[in-house]
Amino acid sequence: MTTKKIKNMEEFAAVSGISRPTLSKFFNDPVSVRASTKARIEAALERYDFKPNLYAMNQNRRLTKNIGIIVPHLADPFFAKIARTIEDHIQVMGYRPVLLGSQGRPELEVQNLENLRSLKPAGILFAPLGRASNRGPIEAFCKEVPTLLFDANLEGVGEGFIGSNNDQSVGLIVDYLCRTGEPPAFFEMKSPSNPNAYKRRAAYLKAMGQLGHQPHLIQAIGDGWEFEEIGFREGMRVVADKTLPTDTILCSNDRLAIGFLSAAFESGRRIGLGPDCSMRVAGHDDHPFSRFTCPTLTTISQDYEAIAKKSAETLLTRVEAESPVDSREEVLFDGRLVMRHSA
Repeated sequence: MTTKKIKNMEEFAAVSGISRPTLSKFFNDPVSVRASTKARIEAALERYDFKPNLYAMNQNRRLTKNIGIIVPHLADPFFAKIARTIEDHIQVMGYRPVLLGSQGRPELEVQNLENLRSLKPAGILFAPLGRASNRGPIEAFCKEVPTLLFDANLEGVGEGFIGSNNDQSVGLIVDYLCRTGEPPAFFEMKSPSNPNAYKRRAAYLKAMGQLGHQPHLIQAIGDGWEFEEIGFREGMRVVADKTLPTDTILCSNDRLAIGFLSAAFESGRRIGLGPDCSMRVAGHDDHPFSRFTCPTLTTISQDYEAIAKKSAETLLTRVEAESPVDSREEVLFDGRLVMRHSA
């Protein structure tokens, strides 16, 4: 046994090379981890002078194994995909996911939090609506229940935020579009509810400025979460006006881009890089349907797997910590350019 005294679970995790959530699973129920992992933990216990805090462990045992997951729309394949990935990671860690959708309604978002409170959850993974969210009740809830935000951030709320690096991802696709054709105009909703839309607008303006190009914002009129409908209706309008400043359109998200592609087709425009094409269209997110549009959609892929895994691990580490963690953690993952036929 080493002479070094290990003070807490975090130190033991660091010296043993075993994650904090896995150690907690072992100390709560040794047979809940793989036999090989169990052997590694037992070997580390023999080597280091560490005894877990039984009081803290007993407190954790009183928690339910429920983890709430709230997304803006269950019917949106983007949120369905990331929620399924989060569910997988939560289940591997021995917890039970409870998935709810807010259907784009601020009052239902708050109601979902209150409904989850009655289940006495160990914690919540929460993708808020954003600007439309009722911040007061959400802040009050997060002070009582460990809550980690993902996809959309509410500054200062909850244990932290895990999401995408919009500055990097938008800069990446703007650079690509400028190198391969006319610089893009940015097609967005005039009053978006999701804070990512504002970050992407700012990133577009920054990237165009750095490359020495004049930015052009094309703002779609409409609100709510029916993005494809708005993209189609407003796409028909701007294509019919024949006043587009460029033949390259970068949409704020893939759902708007899907609507815009349909509008361009209805207007007789050919999309892509071929000699008979007169327009390029790109999006952001790598929505599950973007591989099946006609033409297939050039976009930025968010790292679903990394966001889901980091969200689950961060929340459960906070839930199982022996003492409260004062700092709020924010982690952003870079996007990846996906080149398809539309651009």
